[in-house]
Amino acid sequence: MKKVLTTIMLLSLIAVATPSFAQLTKEQKKERKEMSKMTKNQLNEKASKTARKEAKQLKKQGWLVSPGTLPIDKQLDKSYNMQFEIDKDMMPKYIMAEAMSVGENYDAAKLQATELAKLNLAGQIQTEVTALVESTVANDQLPQEKANSITRTIAASKTLISQRIGRTIPIVELYRVKKDKNKEVLVRIAYDTESAMAVAKQVLKEELEKKGEDLYKELDQMMASKR
Repeated sequence: MKKVLTTIMLLSLIAVATPSFAQLTKEQKKERKEMSKMTKNQLNEKASKTARKEAKQLKKQGWLVSPGTLPIDKQLDKSYNMQFEIDKDMMPKYIMAEAMSVGENYDAAKLQATELAKLNLAGQIQTEVTALVESTVANDQLPQEKANSITRTIAASKTLISQRIGRTIPIVELYRVKKDKNKEVLVRIAYDTESAMAVAKQVLKEELEKKGEDLYKELDQMMASKR
């Protein structure tokens, strides 16, 4: 299972390389522009080929789909296609995350896996905003002391960001039965990148205001310049 998931994550990075929002080189912009010129059929063909291969491996490891959901290869196909999508700034249109959970009840395990995936999303958002702050400091646009205060607030806001994340897009939902009859559920979800950054900005603004700090203005300017 670990090997399969590692392969999936590597394919995600290959499909849409995801550097920090604060750093996008000219070469990466060029690559993304070339990718955006690919026809929809070309993208679908590439995704489908990869999806079929991964679906075969997952099935061998006992993964199944719930009644009424798409076959494994179709779910993965949708996931890979969404990873190819980029916005007008040549950045990934979606942030994606996956998680697994085990429980006696399928629905409970699925709910837990989804919550863990949301925390994963929040962690990715944290990383991006922190990188943005560090980039601003490196460019002498923000004093280190102010940056440290913002960074500490970011580090303490993961759970709050996760709770504020709205309705996510379910992409992959698989399960398998363990030897002890418990259900192991794997989910992959997607969330619009622009919405994710808006959530982060609102949470951080509120937390900075609670501390009586005026730093949210600097944060607002930084994030507005990058999105």
